[in-house]
Amino acid sequence: MRVLVLGGVAAGTKIAAKLMREDRSNEVTILNKGKNISYAGCGLPYYVGHVIEDKDQLIVNTPEKYSKLTGVEVLNEVEATKVDVEAKKVTAVDLKTQEETVYDYDKLVISVGASPVKLPIEGCDLENVFFMRTPEDAIRLREVVDSGNVKKAVVVGAGYIGLEIAENLKEMGVRPFVLDMAPQVLAPGFDKEMAEYAENKLVEAGIPVVTNVMVTGIEGDGKVEKVTTNKKAYKTDLVVLSAGIRPNTAFLNDTGIEMFKGTILTNEFGETNIPDVYAAGDCAMVRNALTEKAAWSPMGSTANIAGRVIAQNMMGAKLNYRGVLGTAVCKLPGINVGRTGLTEVQAKVEGFDPVSVITVVDDKAHYYAGASTFVIKMIADRTTEKLLGIQVIGSGAVDKVVDVAVTGIMLKGTLTDLSDLDLAYAPPFSTAIHPFEHTLNVLKNKIRGTFETFTPEEYAAGAAEGYKVIDACLQPSIEGAPYVELTNVEGPIEGFDLDEKLLLVCNKGKRAYLLQNRMKFYGYTNTKVLEGGISFNEVEVE
Repeated sequence: MRVLVLGGVAAGTKIAAKLMREDRSNEVTILNKGKNISYAGCGLPYYVGHVIEDKDQLIVNTPEKYSKLTGVEVLNEVEATKVDVEAKKVTAVDLKTQEETVYDYDKLVISVGASPVKLPIEGCDLENVFFMRTPEDAIRLREVVDSGNVKKAVVVGAGYIGLEIAENLKEMGVRPFVLDMAPQVLAPGFDKEMAEYAENKLVEAGIPVVTNVMVTGIEGDGKVEKVTTNKKAYKTDLVVLSAGIRPNTAFLNDTGIEMFKGTILTNEFGETNIPDVYAAGDCAMVRNALTEKAAWSPMGSTANIAGRVIAQNMMGAKLNYRGVLGTAVCKLPGINVGRTGLTEVQAKVEGFDPVSVITVVDDKAHYYAGASTFVIKMIADRTTEKLLGIQVIGSGAVDKVVDVAVTGIMLKGTLTDLSDLDLAYAPPFSTAIHPFEHTLNVLKNKIRGTFETFTPEEYAAGAAEGYKVIDACLQPSIEGAPYVELTNVEGPIEGFDLDEKLLLVCNKGKRAYLLQNRMKFYGYTNTKVLEGGISFNEVEVE
């Protein structure tokens, strides 16, 4: 079987290698526009910050090594320019010689990836304006940073890559400013209150972030000197444009291959609407495993998982790729952020009846050296109690919590299904009741009415107006609020009526819950707990 693969980074190389492992008699050829195949795109920010020292470490495989290992023919710096799906032919040009060649195929894989979005503004071509997509981008950027002539940088884009670049620039002694036209950082994978918490941590770490701002120009005499926006201008020595990516699919416009906003539509088998034509990676749609709707997941993990399934299907299998949950994890200064599934906002849009809870919980035994906390937001459907999503922020291994949630969601688990998992415990690694389990139990209590709360979002919107704040912290901590020591409550509390609106606030939420439990027993009928306590919220007492 002659297989032609267009694109040779994550998806293309995975499919080609798996095809040869399935049957060594296959004739598989990769046409790759770039100079490198199978490079560590997600590692580029860390090369800039010298976490990865050697640029050769960014190259996972050379064409020579890959070909020898797999038996796949790799033609680098060869760009596909035309696809004839009826004749099963691809026209490509050698970028070194400009020579045009026509290639025949039995089956075609389109994995041409995506390119950075170039903003429609003046100045993008000035010196010291960079993108962050290829090893060459990272190498050039590090050279400029290492010169010692860069004091300030503007990073356009507050997504994962943009924030990772900002962190690594700061580590190199450069003062970064992050700008984004979205109303929050880490959009759209995090709900507003969680994004704001992360943004506050960035600012505390010396990385100012400005959202809801539109870049209007980049100015300088040959070299960048200033970034202008619809609000103000920022003097800078360097700009990194990380404002998203766009699939490299323009050459397919007249082929009849179905696309959505330039991204190739595929079914659960990785097939396009054209027989014997498959698509994978950053140029292709997959589907959301929860909603079963088309979804774009430009992630190396998605490319590899989908690619492996596609290769087997090309060999005759009928494997159903269930899709993605938007799972992601990101290292930021002093904290890590991770998420999977639907946000609360997305769940409402998709027709669920979501209920959420925010907990602040120990990430390992509190007495163990290096112990810290996780902030966890968990979302479930109120009616079915199916887990819908999770967002985690903390200095520790947030990916562990996220991965448990991924497993639960993919197996269509309910809160009850997941409430007694035998998760790993030892003081250096976790708590006796795992942070995931703790949060799940709190959410169950909330759904069943034994834990009555205001979420941080509700509190910020004024839902607690008319409530008297009660300080339930371990020690008095809220200025102007009466203090109640939990362990002293053995009956009605003097000075508080049984039907009075009382907002119970502690450091994290647990002591306030315990106080609420006692007060309900003694007849109090209108208490609320502020989720996340003063660790997550700014509490004001009138």
